[in-house]
Parts: sequence; structure tokens; C-alpha cells
Amino acid sequence: MILVTGATGHFGRLTINHLLAKGAHPKEITALARNVEKANDLRKLGIKIVIADFDDIAALKNALTGVDKLLLVSAVDLSKRYLQHENVIEAAIAAKVKHIIYTSGARKSDDPNSSLYAFMEAHIKTEQLLYTSGLDYTILRNGLYMELIPAFIGDVISSKTIYLPAQTGEVAVALRSEMAEAAASVLLSGGHEKKTYNLVNTKAYSYNDVAGTIADITNVHIKYVSPTKEDFLDALLKAGISIPQEYVNILIGQANGEADLVSKDLVKLLGREPTILKSYLAEQYAI
Repeated sequence: MILVTGATGHFGRLTINHLLAKGAHPKEITALARNVEKANDLRKLGIKIVIADFDDIAALKNALTGVDKLLLVSAVDLSKRYLQHENVIEAAIAAKVKHIIYTSGARKSDDPNSSLYAFMEAHIKTEQLLYTSGLDYTILRNGLYMELIPAFIGDVISSKTIYLPAQTGEVAVALRSEMAEAAASVLLSGGHEKKTYNLVNTKAYSYNDVAGTIADITNVHIKYVSPTKEDFLDALLKAGISIPQEYVNILIGQANGEADLVSKDLVKLLGREPTILKSYLAEQYAI
């Protein structure tokens, strides 16, 4: 039995879709969710739904009973992420789950001085907990989702400007949908125990690349302006926009050269080259 946490969220639902597309029978899949209404469409597919919260260890133990492989999609609440992961792993041990596949974060180092450390700290600690858990585990270190690029850059067709403090730094963005497909492949095949995969693209891109690509697609000149962190935060404040500091630090980490990790792991798990940025942007900005 495979159990997918966060089953009504983006990554969990995409993974379930890929499991079904790859031939998994619905009765082989259990979806863990916090809200029964949001999971009704999965129930209609014949998938078992279990309701549990990451804060409730007793409910998690019940939900994980009889599960062989658990996809632990990382918790969304950054302030409680590690404690919630600790609860899931404790429950998995008690329920005798055989194998945990965990969606961690792609990074070049675990240096506490890294701009990315605040965002990655819970991932780093969760990985360490898995190493000593006695369970089989697979670490999927997800990079920045390509699907987030339009949100990061805003309405560039109107503004004709990308305004982000990433300097000339690069990031190997890949499609969330393809990372989820890779997760489904790991869940359905063997030989992944005690392995770590970097789910990033084979090429890294700067926001200069993003601006140039969109300009080529739309024939609209897009300029890339990279302010200091202070000027960027000041501009957000004046615009009445609030985003978590951890996400600002992702951009600063990119500026510092901490996000340009590339890998062939997605190629291995997908059996093909991952989608390149130009192809994705061509779909998003096609006229």
C-alpha cells in the first residue's frame, strides 16, 4: 500500500495522478488529507481517504497502519515544519511503515551561514532524522518549481520589467509536475533505498535568461533590474506587498550562487530530459 500525504495539495495530487497514469490500481493508493470535502474527487476514483493532521500523532499512527511506502510531502507551515515531520516519522515507525520517500529541498550545502538555511533547516533536520530512523528512506530534494516563475516576476508584459534581487545568479528550475512524476516512479519501483536525488534541471537559468526568453516569445522588450535586498524590501513595503523572509532569502541565495545546482537525476527517474525553461515560457506567454 502506498500512502501520499498532502493529497489535496499541488504536489500530492500530481503524484497520485502520475501513479494512476503509470498503472497503479486505485486500491493500492491511500490519500491522507485534512479536509474530507477536498478529497471527494479522489474518493470517486476509488482511492482510500484517511483524515489526519500532522499535529495529531495518534491519528497519524492509525492512518499509516498497513502502509508499505509513504510519500511524505513536506509540510507547508514553515514555523512547524520540522515538528510535524517528526510526528509523521514517529507514527511511521510505530505503524511499521517500510519505506519513506521525503520531498526535501535542493541545495549546494548545509552551511548555517547560507542565505537558504532558514528555508532549508527543517529539511536538513528531517533528513537527519530519517538517517537514524531505522526505516528505509529516499530523499527527493526538490528544486524551485518552474511553475512559480510567472508569480515571481509578476505581470511583465505590462510592466516590461523583472524586478528581483537575484543579481546574475542562476537557478535550475524544473516543473513541479515532472518532480511529482519522478516521485511516482520511485514509489512504483525498487532500488531507491538510502538514496538521495536532486530533482533540479540539467541547466540553470538567470532572470536575464527569463527576460530574454519572454521577449523573444512576445516581441515585447523585457528588462531585468536587480536591486539590493534593502531596496527590494522597501519597494514591496511601498507597494503594500508582504512575502515571507524565507522566500526573499531564496532570491538572495540565488544572487550568492547558492541555487545553481544542476543534476541528471530527473533524467534518470523520468527516462527523458526534463522540460526546459523556454518550452514552459512559450506555453505561458504564447500570443
